[in-house]
Amino acid sequence: MSTLYLSTEAEADELLAQDPLALLVGMLLDQQVPMEWAFTSPYRLAQRLGTPRLDAAMIAAYDPELLAQLFAQPPALHRFPTAMATRTQRLCKIISAEYGGDAAAVWRDARTGQELLRRVGALPGFGRQKAQIFTALLGKQLGVRPPGWREAAGEYGEEGVHRSVADITDAESLARVRTYKQQQKAAARAAKAAARGERRGGGSSDQRRSESPQPVPPPPEGARMEG
Repeated sequence: MSTLYLSTEAEADELLAQDPLALLVGMLLDQQVPMEWAFTSPYRLAQRLGTPRLDAAMIAAYDPELLAQLFAQPPALHRFPTAMATRTQRLCKIISAEYGGDAAAVWRDARTGQELLRRVGALPGFGRQKAQIFTALLGKQLGVRPPGWREAAGEYGEEGVHRSVADITDAESLARVRTYKQQQKAAARAAKAAARGERRGGGSSDQRRSESPQPVPPPPEGARMEG
């Protein structure tokens, strides 16, 4: 059995490694909250449902209001518990209806990396970037490696990088991924600030000087005026 280090809590990580649906739900919740919060939540949800593992059919059929209450119960399973309860239920309905309740079937028989990426990307809450990260996680840590999986995962599939949860295996790699994300956010903020400055000033100072009206020298004495 593979070991994971995503929630940083032994029991929650054990569930992620054993239960493919828990791993999918954790990845779904991994937005706008710390990674540890997102990947601990499937374990807490299973406890609140009174089951050792997450059951797609059970969650799909659960009363939506009661499920939202389970998500909101302290400690909340997400910063936006109602919205994420709805999204989790939609995910489980698809797993139940299209994959027989077996979350691992999403990737088990994918013949190519692109097919794997397409399947994951079709799930609720999995945009292209999240689908690529999950494809990389499956390949790097769970041995799900159909031909072309690295290419399908894009930059997240590259070897020897620390860009996403796909590259986190211990405390040291977690720190490296956090540093990378901080650098990316800082670069994005700097680019936005520069863009705002150019819009306010109408371009760079050199450009403004070149485009500003230049004084017209008076005609020499005796020159004939046109017009």
